[in-house]
Amino acid sequence: MAMLGKKVRMSRLINPKSDKMMAITVDHSISRGIMQGLIPIQDTIDKIVAGGPEAITMTKGIAEICFPQHAGKCSLLLKCSSYSPVQSTCDAYFGDAEEGVRMGADGVSVGAIVLGDHQAEQLINMGKMSKQCMSLGMPLIGHIYPKGESVKAEDRTKWENIAYAVRAGAELGVDIIKTTYTGDPKTMAKVVEACPARVAIQGGDSCHTIEDYMNMTYDAINKAGVGGVVFGRFVWSYPDITSLVKSLGSIIHDGATPKQALEMLHDLESDNAKK
Repeated sequence: MAMLGKKVRMSRLINPKSDKMMAITVDHSISRGIMQGLIPIQDTIDKIVAGGPEAITMTKGIAEICFPQHAGKCSLLLKCSSYSPVQSTCDAYFGDAEEGVRMGADGVSVGAIVLGDHQAEQLINMGKMSKQCMSLGMPLIGHIYPKGESVKAEDRTKWENIAYAVRAGAELGVDIIKTTYTGDPKTMAKVVEACPARVAIQGGDSCHTIEDYMNMTYDAINKAGVGGVVFGRFVWSYPDITSLVKSLGSIIHDGATPKQALEMLHDLESDNAKK
């Protein structure tokens, strides 16, 4: 029955048309401080859900307050750990899979920074969470990055380091692993090849414009073969969140080119301006 539960939940996280996932995260306040795009948080969540992502990632307190009216519209991914501005290479755990079951989540999400001083502690915790998720039929999403103390800033996008990060997640039983894009679809394809679990890319700081993000999304999905995206800051800092989520979905699920997605975005914004 536990394996059936995981299969049912995973089917809600993965779009059947494209076999890809689009999740949006709003879990940044503990790790990065209070960010303007997440104020007011209810308004941001409402606009994201209206864009039609497969899932949205948030902590339990925000979910209890802000998500009830969206039940059944998209999946909840319950974020159960976070690093902090004063300890950026170590995720502290504050939730578990049982809470995810109680709250109706389709997955629980935890993080780990590898190749650093705190890797052992984080992988121990991730392994325990994986065991619990397996027993409860709960998909486990890992946000895993090679940003530990041993990695130079310029080496955080090296495919070998990213491949190590995602393979570590797969070795521990993580079902979907969110990580950094290498910046090149050929090297990102090597990362995907190295990991039997589903790999998804983050948005992060790798791009400067919406066009850059759309090009990255297209290349990662269509050329590198990643299994989805888990985006955050650049989405909810955009003036028209709902239109951007819809436009990104056209790339991820409908095969739109970046040019077509940008045209869709501009059309949707124009229509909204007339209302």
